[in-house]
Amino acid sequence: MRHFTIVFLLLVCTGGALKAQFNTNRLPVGGGGGGNSRMQRDTSSHDHEPDTLTIRYRYLGEPTDFMLDSSVADFSLNYLGVPGSFINLGNNGSASRNLIFTPRMIPGFDPGFHSFDVYGYNHQNAQFFNTNRPYSELGYLIGGQQEQMINLMHTQNRGNKFNFHFAYRKINSPGYFRAQATNHDNYKVTAHYNSQNKRYHILMSYYLNKLNAGENGGIVDTVSLSDPEYNRRRLIPTRMGGGTAQSSAFFNTNIPVKNDYQEASILLRQQFDWGRGDTVHVNDTTEYYKFDPRFRVEHTFSYTQNTYEFIDLNPDSLYYVNNYKLKLWPEAFGQDTVLTRHRWRVLSNDLSLISFPVLGNMAHFIRLGAGFDYIQGDFLTATTKFSNMRVHGEYRNKTRNQKWDLSAKGELYTLGENIGDYAVSGVLSRYLNETLGNISFMFSNVNKEPSYVNRYFGTNHFTVYENNNLGKENITQLQFKADNRRLKYNVAANYFLFNKYTYFKSYTESDQFAGLFNLLQIVAYKRLDIKSFTLDANFAFQRVIGDSPLQLPTVWARARMAYNARLFKNLNLYTGIEAKYNTPYYADDYSPVLSQFVYQRRYNISNYPDLAAFVHFRIKSFTAYVRTENLNTFLWDNNMTAPFYPANNFALRIGLRWWFIN
Repeated sequence: MRHFTIVFLLLVCTGGALKAQFNTNRLPVGGGGGGNSRMQRDTSSHDHEPDTLTIRYRYLGEPTDFMLDSSVADFSLNYLGVPGSFINLGNNGSASRNLIFTPRMIPGFDPGFHSFDVYGYNHQNAQFFNTNRPYSELGYLIGGQQEQMINLMHTQNRGNKFNFHFAYRKINSPGYFRAQATNHDNYKVTAHYNSQNKRYHILMSYYLNKLNAGENGGIVDTVSLSDPEYNRRRLIPTRMGGGTAQSSAFFNTNIPVKNDYQEASILLRQQFDWGRGDTVHVNDTTEYYKFDPRFRVEHTFSYTQNTYEFIDLNPDSLYYVNNYKLKLWPEAFGQDTVLTRHRWRVLSNDLSLISFPVLGNMAHFIRLGAGFDYIQGDFLTATTKFSNMRVHGEYRNKTRNQKWDLSAKGELYTLGENIGDYAVSGVLSRYLNETLGNISFMFSNVNKEPSYVNRYFGTNHFTVYENNNLGKENITQLQFKADNRRLKYNVAANYFLFNKYTYFKSYTESDQFAGLFNLLQIVAYKRLDIKSFTLDANFAFQRVIGDSPLQLPTVWARARMAYNARLFKNLNLYTGIEAKYNTPYYADDYSPVLSQFVYQRRYNISNYPDLAAFVHFRIKSFTAYVRTENLNTFLWDNNMTAPFYPANNFALRIGLRWWFIN
């Protein structure tokens, strides 16, 4: 701890000397509140000094500019990068799912391994920046049981034509319980180039996710949590990994029983425009070239290679016999290691033609295109190859006055393994005024083949299951959403209709629910400011209508009561208490070998609120999050996140962040 204290003091001094005054609201730029606006935002004003930074970014296919968010309110989302409604298996970096149910509504091929998605990068969240000055971020977190986390980011423009962006994230957390260590490394690189005449554009996105999560199968008996003999939680017996030594170091962690994911992908998008260009004279000495496209040809190439493995070097045969019907005979197989491997390679090409009906408004366009995907899967004892052909179209009209935003999309798989898959969606958004805010209506329907992991899974011993009797699932969503920046609230009402819902009914069996069922969901956020005190609350109500294998808490809520003020000119302080709670429900079990959450009706999870106290503050370009979490463990036993998976003990976590203008 002594070396950390020294580093902390040095970095605080460094951070306090920096200046980074910039607009930090992560809101769509221009006009009043689009549908992507967020309520937790920095509303403090800054004087424009010589080192003022202007930094904006976009996502692939999205014409709206966004700006960075320096709010210190939401530690989970703004610092950890994980929404507050997600729950894991008790340790940072372990398998996670959203308590506010969000079905995957994407047609086409899907390997099906999503338990660690929240920790990884992908092309959908790739950011393409534009900045007038080189900009960097550095983050470091330390917590209980030697938990550590690093965040690095840098972006800069090279002239007016080229920008690149690099990000790295490290999560290393041994955890409080045996054999649950996690060790993740994530890399992301984006770049974009515009030609001198602004007709040719190329965008590149690359990511690499190396996700290693220890698996202990949960503790043997929850009674151990109240036994004084097990005050040191690492002594509690677990159902897996109990007899195998584990070592943990920040850059060299040995995890003998684990899920090991490696996801890597590169995407190149090239665009060539036809339109009208003109030289605009600002004054006698300043001019710039402006080009408005009328028609665009766009080609997108991507190559993805994902490997999903489960490894147990010294398996407990009784656990595998009882849960997977897997008999381990070292004499027959030459070793008793349990190994699974799904390796997928996807090569994709897409060609689109885009028309811009209104000159100068690139948020008003019509897109038509087609794509071809070649897919190869390699398993321990088998290989599969197939391809898909798809067509797609999109109409988008976001008016220049930022009041109307209409989007309609459609995609259909016409040939190949996923023939008949489709997705259609439409969104109509209207900004009314500053008092009434923004409202939107959305419709979406997807018809898709179940994920491949639902159909086949094998180990180095034999096939766990093979299910070829699954039909296409169909999901419909209707949504009304209201977002009001002035009154500081947003609310979304969702209605889902499920047909042939696919799920895992046990550790070794996937299944499909034959009937129809509905889900009504209301998700809301409200912030109330009384002088220097702030109360903000997130709330979700979920009601499944009809018999179904979907188990959800009826109510999930998070509330924060804090003192929120700007002190001594440069100190932005946010300090208070935070509580999370969800009503009792039959929480999904977890299958470590398959890395899937599993439907169960034996164990009803009933928890007390999760409590935390915090001091968050920002001094110019330095931000600190000091948190005492799981205070509820002083009053009750550890809460359960899934059957036999307890949450962590009390922990002190300190997260630091610096911004640099180079």
